[in-house]
Amino acid sequence: MKELLILRHAKSSWDTAAIDDFERPLAARGEKEAPRIGEYLAAIEHLPDAIVSSQARRATQTAQKVAEAAGFKGDIAFEPRIYLADPDTLLEVVASLPEPAARVMLVGHNPGFEELVTVLCGAAVRLPTAALACIELPAADRWVDVDRDSGVLLWLVSPKTLP
Repeated sequence: MKELLILRHAKSSWDTAAIDDFERPLAARGEKEAPRIGEYLAAIEHLPDAIVSSQARRATQTAQKVAEAAGFKGDIAFEPRIYLADPDTLLEVVASLPEPAARVMLVGHNPGFEELVTVLCGAAVRLPTAALACIELPAADRWVDVDRDSGVLLWLVSPKTLP
């Protein structure tokens, strides 16, 4: 059985209009909220075996801050297909996740991540910035086995819902 953690990047900065979307950094709020998600994962002892992130600056910063706060000791992989991906592309990314990792965290963007949760679980969810969804994939022994409607949404948290 596999488990997928889907993390939307933390709040990004819009302070500089001239900066390209791909290069937008985290805002001050995002800098504070990303580590809270990592601390939560550490507190519930639910660390991923691997982290795969979009290459966009705000996503890489989020992944790094979450990993550090969680005490994640592995390397973060960066996947260019995640940026601005639709659900079909994200399913291809999931199919290529590293084996034998049982629990992997994807870090990326909306609307693709909200749509991916819907495609996997049949449940429409709202993923505000720095929200983390945990999806169990009971029929998947390998990442390539993950398909539409194969998941169960176990929980969803955001910095605002954490104590």
